[in-house]
This record gives sequence, structure tokens and C-alpha cells, in this order.
Amino acid sequence: MLQVNVALPSGCSESLSLPQFSKVGNLRILAQRAFGLGIVKLITAEGHILADPEESLEAVGLRNGDHLTAVVLQPKLAATERAFALWCCGGHRIVTWGDRGFGGDSSEVRNQLKNVQQVQATHTAFAAILADGSVVTWGDKLFGGDSSTVQDQLRGVQEIQSTHFAFAAIVEDGSVVTWGDRLFGGDSSTVQDQLKGVQGIQATLHAFAAIVQDGSIVTWGDPGSGGYSSIVHSQLRSVRQMQSTHYAFAATLENGSVVTWGDPRYGGDSSAVQDKLR
Repeated sequence: MLQVNVALPSGCSESLSLPQFSKVGNLRILAQRAFGLGIVKLITAEGHILADPEESLEAVGLRNGDHLTAVVLQPKLAATERAFALWCCGGHRIVTWGDRGFGGDSSEVRNQLKNVQQVQATHTAFAAILADGSVVTWGDKLFGGDSSTVQDQLRGVQEIQSTHFAFAAIVEDGSVVTWGDRLFGGDSSTVQDQLKGVQGIQATLHAFAAIVQDGSIVTWGDPGSGGYSSIVHSQLRSVRQMQSTHYAFAATLENGSVVTWGDPRYGGDSSAVQDKLR
């Protein structure tokens, strides 16, 4: 029998015994049972990653008394209004439950959900970014669950944000692809020529705002929810960060000041405290 010590980054450790002829996959399963956690990889004291589950322990040079570190899969949770999705980054399975019409049933796309990196949700649909940069969607087709019309554009996706009823994805060339309800951010065609070198996107319930390469802001979606920023457009220069409420945006500039727009009742009007925002 071969005895090895497996430890988590937290310091918790277990001494495990298994036959000399065992494979890396056998050791990983044994460690998962011992810790009660999903383990994505094992690393030797010399920094060698035991990645191939079919490789024998003898072939990787594992000896009696060796010490290994286990890297565990951390579960993550996303939610629409009436459904949940649970996954592990890099894992090959997503568990969904809740209202079928709100994304609680992912059976139609289950075989596509491999190596999931990120999951984002609208009010009624989910979108998952895979390791190859492609996107898989499910849930209410009208509000983001159907991305078939833009699927050929969803390549090298870096990030996805969502309003209540639409998704916006930043792809590798810095452009943006949108789908879902046209009125609430699903149609960015009127500003598409401005969406170049996008650094980040924020969203209210019904509108998107993107920071582009020169530090300015491009907005689209419902005008009353922050989708219209022309009134403050000249002030939105050298933007460093954005945040949003349900119906308004706030941007901090390089000089430390703040610019707001959107519904005044939800933070879109900061005139009463503007002298303090320095």
C-alpha cells in the first residue's frame, strides 16, 4: 500500500492509503471522499500538477510518505427571480432548480454545460460562459434565454452583465454583443459603433452603461433607467468606476468627482451633495 498526505490550502490534512498500482483518478476520488469536497487537481511538493486521471501513481513518481496539496472546486450560486443555478468554476455540471420558466430546468442544454467559468442571470434566464469563450443560455427565450441570433458573435467572451430582461457580453476584441428584450438593453445597434475597447459594463434594471477605452461612457436601454446619458455626456471623461441602483448610475472620475444620471428618485440626481463629492 502507498500512503500519502493530502492537505488543503487551509491546512486541513488527511493521510490516505491506496494500492501502489492505483491511478491519479483513484487518489483524487479518495481525497474527495475524505474531505467531502470536489477536488479539481492535486499538486506535489515540487509543484508538479497531477492532472491526468488515467496516469499511474508510479508513473508520476509518487512515493510513500509524499505530501500533496489539493485544490478544491468552490461552489457558486446564481439566481433569477424564481430559480437557482449551482456550479463550480471549471466543473462539468450545473444543477438548476425552481420555476422551469425562469431557468429552473437546464436539461435542454445540459450536454453543452462543460467547463463553466461564469453564470449570469436576468429576471428569467441564465447565461453561462464556458472555458472556450462560448456562451450557453436557457430559461425564458424572450428575456435572454435564447441567444441563437447572436451565437456566431459569442466567441471569446470575457464577461457578461445583465439587466432585468437582457444580457450584454464583452468579447475578446473589446466589442459588445447584446440579446434579450430590445427595450431593456437587448438592442445596442444604435451605439454599436461606439462600443470599442470596452473595459467594463454596469447595469440598472433596464439599461446598460459601458466604460470604453478612452474613459468615456456609452449607454443604451430604457432612457428613464440610465440608458440616456446625453445630459451629462460632456462630464463623463476619464471614468474610473461605475455603480448602479435599480434605475440610476453613478460614475467616479479620475479627478475624484462623481457624475450621476438616471431616475432622480433612485440616485440619478446628486446636485444636493455635489459640493461634497470631491
